[in-house]
Amino acid sequence: MTDILAGTCLLLGAALTFVAGIGLVRFPGTLARMHAGSKPQVPGILLVLVGMWLREPTAATGGPLLIVGCAQIITVAVATYVVGRAAYLSD
Repeated sequence: MTDILAGTCLLLGAALTFVAGIGLVRFPGTLARMHAGSKPQVPGILLVLVGMWLREPTAATGGPLLIVGCAQIITVAVATYVVGRAAYLSD
């Protein structure tokens, strides 16, 4: 049962991350690209991390995955802000 749940999390997370990548390429403006790059990417990465943890549910696996998830949440917000600020200042 956990293999099915882990596989579902991995596939859904990969799909969300793929959609974020397509949005970064296809959307016309900077603000739309910022939105496409940040909104689906964070849940996608977190679902991949949860799927990895469900595949190997130990504390040795969960600790680094938790650190990676927290770092991802923090860095996406900062990166989106920096891109928006650069776009604002360049106009």
